[in-house]
Amino acid sequence: MSHILLIVGGGIAAYKAAELIRLFRKEGHRVTPVLTEGGAHFVTPMSLAALAESPVYTSLWDLKDEAEMGHIQLSRAADIILVCPATADLIARMASGHANDLATTLLLATDKPVVVAPAMNVRMWQHEATKRNIAQLKADGATVLEPDEGPMACGEFGPGRLPEPDDIYRRMEPFLGSISRHTPAESGLLAGKHVLVTAGPTHEPIDPVRVIANRSSGKQGFAIAEAAAQAGARVTLVSGPVALPTPGGVVRIDVETAQQMADAVAEALPADVAILVAAVADWRVEAAAEKLKKSSGPPMLHFSPNPDILATLAARPDRPSLLIGFAAETQDVVANGQAKLSSKKADWIVANDVSGDVMGGSRNRVHLVTTDGVEDWPEAAKEDVARHLISRIAQELS
Repeated sequence: MSHILLIVGGGIAAYKAAELIRLFRKEGHRVTPVLTEGGAHFVTPMSLAALAESPVYTSLWDLKDEAEMGHIQLSRAADIILVCPATADLIARMASGHANDLATTLLLATDKPVVVAPAMNVRMWQHEATKRNIAQLKADGATVLEPDEGPMACGEFGPGRLPEPDDIYRRMEPFLGSISRHTPAESGLLAGKHVLVTAGPTHEPIDPVRVIANRSSGKQGFAIAEAAAQAGARVTLVSGPVALPTPGGVVRIDVETAQQMADAVAEALPADVAILVAAVADWRVEAAAEKLKKSSGPPMLHFSPNPDILATLAARPDRPSLLIGFAAETQDVVANGQAKLSSKKADWIVANDVSGDVMGGSRNRVHLVTTDGVEDWPEAAKEDVARHLISRIAQELS
């Protein structure tokens, strides 16, 4: 379980921090509250201490704590720091690197992930200064949870409202050491379901020797297939050319080209869930019967479009109940994911930035794009991303 350092800012939404502590504690997580001077006008240290079963820290000038460099210990002992609610003032001080109270000093001294849950008046949220500060926090590596839209204590309506505690907890799940008290494997969340997964690259032959390929390693797709099998599902994995062992309990079908993958996917239907992770080549060429010789000069390649597996599945009458595509992008990741969600008629798109070593590496950072909005998941091991995705799928199906 995780140790959460919860910084409570000075806004009317501070009362929700008490319920959030209760949710974290219910799931076995440890919470250490830090109450700002402003926050203490809305909730009391005694209330937070009782719910967290932990001392509440309020001042940088506690002689005993600071004699032991308490602010450094606090900032390093936790697994993650959550700022909730994060007021416009606190966000501005964070973005500017201030360290003029315990909260901002902890945030400047930490080497742990930071999640920020803003809450403020709609005009303040939409002000250019706040937009700049939010952009700076994101550039500095913090994860910012988008506020809700709705009525506010000031009587106005619009974006800036702190989400409800259970929604904040759900958005925090990817950061936590244990997503819940039950892992997908323990609870059989997908028992009785057929999950179809595609993974890896496709290879489109140019001649008997050469192919058009991409850098996909298949690791994320294989991790998802394994997590689905551990959750009790019957799993069919359609894989392009990769050097990975077949996960336990998974039926694997090896293919090479995009057309072969499309055919294998069609033959594997019906499925309750389809998760199309494979990096499928958009184009194929008319392959030469013999090896092309260098002495003949640069070859003239004639391209034809490959089948669009995701769009084809979406249009079928036996379409899976939940159809999920992946969008590997190098720029405008979320915007491109949203465009793909619309154009392909998928239910979800998992968008990720592959401009670094993601396609060959062991970690991933993704954005879950749905018609309800965008969930920004933190960078994590691909196995953790897979387990969280399977848990979200199980939640959706239930």
